[in-house]
Amino acid sequence: MSSILTARDLIGRLSTVDPDTPVRLAVNPFFPCQHGIAQVIAAQDALGRTMLYVTESGEQFGPVPPEVTVAAGWHEPTEARRRSRSDITAK
Repeated sequence: MSSILTARDLIGRLSTVDPDTPVRLAVNPFFPCQHGIAQVIAAQDALGRTMLYVTESGEQFGPVPPEVTVAAGWHEPTEARRRSRSDITAK
């Protein structure tokens, strides 16, 4: 598969989920956060090709779930270190 997502690819992926499922943008691999989507706008690029632009709404919904960052290839899978009572010190 090409590294460039096309409208056909996106439509195919979206057609497999419930149409009422909320959609978020996951941005910034180094500090992944969820953002709302405002619009999808078609415009011509500098070479005259039609491109689709997904715009951010300005709403931020917190961090992206770890399974999304792993699936996107942004982070390696991790597990929290197991702790015992001896790891907890009284203050």
